[in-house]
Amino acid sequence: MKAKLIYFLFVFISSTLLGFAQENTAIFDAANKAYNEGKYAEAITQYKAILETGQHSAAIYYNLGNAYYKSNEIGPSIYYFEKALQLSPNDKDILNNLAFAKNMTIDAIEPLPKTQLSKFVNGITGTFTYNQWAWIAVIFGFLCVISFLLYQFSYQTLKKRLYFIVSFIAFLLILGTVAIAYQQYGKAQADRPAIVFAAESAVKSEPNLRSNEVFVLHEGTKVQVLDTVNNWKKIQLIDGKIGWIVAEDVNEL
Repeated sequence: MKAKLIYFLFVFISSTLLGFAQENTAIFDAANKAYNEGKYAEAITQYKAILETGQHSAAIYYNLGNAYYKSNEIGPSIYYFEKALQLSPNDKDILNNLAFAKNMTIDAIEPLPKTQLSKFVNGITGTFTYNQWAWIAVIFGFLCVISFLLYQFSYQTLKKRLYFIVSFIAFLLILGTVAIAYQQYGKAQADRPAIVFAAESAVKSEPNLRSNEVFVLHEGTKVQVLDTVNNWKKIQLIDGKIGWIVAEDVNEL
């Protein structure tokens, strides 16, 4: 009886998921048809209807970005291209269309200059995610243990020396990769990118309307969210400038 119940539950869940998938495919096709006919608002509504079911994909975000771009809504366009890029970082079409959308923004913000050393270090540490660096550390851990065991049970002086050196180098690499993984994890946790949706938004020195205006941002500009206080978000630009913006003027990715 229990086995039959589990079987029927499995069939029910599978049928439900299949039904949702088929329904979303039909909506996706209808949204694409609306887009090709120039009905961008209708296409946007249908793409978002798929997202509301919990189904997310680079293709849906990419098409949303295109639909908003065609509607001359640059903020949402960049937002959804960035969302697509999170799921498919090396997609050339997404990168190209994101570049086109960014060319439509008003704010020209230059990033802070980096030294050659920092570029070199970031180039190495950014090669892998913190999860990948952690797995590399595990691999070096196995290498270190195996080399140390071989060193312990080897009787030839040359082999013992070789295994000891390999074990010591592997140990140093463990420390290095763990440190990089920890650093990358910290960066990932602190990374809160957001896109300005308001046509124009005054950035304040403090989280209240009475404070001084430090600079103005326009639709489509990408910022980093540092903190949230009530209906204000503390943001930082790539040039290092910091200020407070009304929360409803930006959407976090």
